[in-house]
Amino acid sequence: MIRWLALMILLALPAHGEEVLADLSQNRVSITANFDGSEILIFGAVKRETPIPRDGGQLEVLITVAGPSVPVTVRRKAKWNGLIWINTEAVEVDSAPSFYKVATSGPFNEVLKDTEDLRHKVSIERAIRSVGAPMTVADAASFTDALIRIRKHENLYQEQPNAVIVNEQTLFRTSVALPSNLTEGNYTARIFLTRDGRVVDVHETVIYVQKVGLERFLYNLAHERPLVYGILSLVIAISAGWTASAVFRYLRS
Repeated sequence: MIRWLALMILLALPAHGEEVLADLSQNRVSITANFDGSEILIFGAVKRETPIPRDGGQLEVLITVAGPSVPVTVRRKAKWNGLIWINTEAVEVDSAPSFYKVATSGPFNEVLKDTEDLRHKVSIERAIRSVGAPMTVADAASFTDALIRIRKHENLYQEQPNAVIVNEQTLFRTSVALPSNLTEGNYTARIFLTRDGRVVDVHETVIYVQKVGLERFLYNLAHERPLVYGILSLVIAISAGWTASAVFRYLRS
């Protein structure tokens, strides 16, 4: 009886006919004083226990890289008396990734169905969580749209259809360009296999982004000893001003 129940449970489990095997060219990014961005190659293969399905649609690959998610306050400005710009309304977005990239092997709406996007939160719009808008704000969705627009302009949110190369429905690769204005933290890379717009398998890994050297020292000093950091900044500013003044007086004499 126990064996029969165990067999029934195994039969009820989903079959993993295709699985992702993936790796990164590097999983650590160091932010230094002269950091101007980095590029990571994501590559892999599809592991199969059976031949390639012929009736399940074309195999597609979708890759996302997401930075740490934090709350963001988005403000709307308007002219007061036609003279100066002031903040009029504000909406706090509950959670928005500091960096987000979506790369696909084809057009997004063909690679992933909307129901699957809703389930896995793949697209930029679904990766952002905003549910606590004030009742006084009628068009709260426009604040999220503005956040996406601003971060796309800053190259922090990226969409790249047809950027993932798939060979023989088995091998895949793409490159992810990380901009210079990265936020420190753990970045999550997800690789999705899809057929007919439905997710077949998902692989997840982490990219560690951290400040090193002088950047790390100043960051720790500012957060752990803000008084010392403030005094040091003041001393450096005064010294720089005095040195510039002395050089100017010397050149004039």
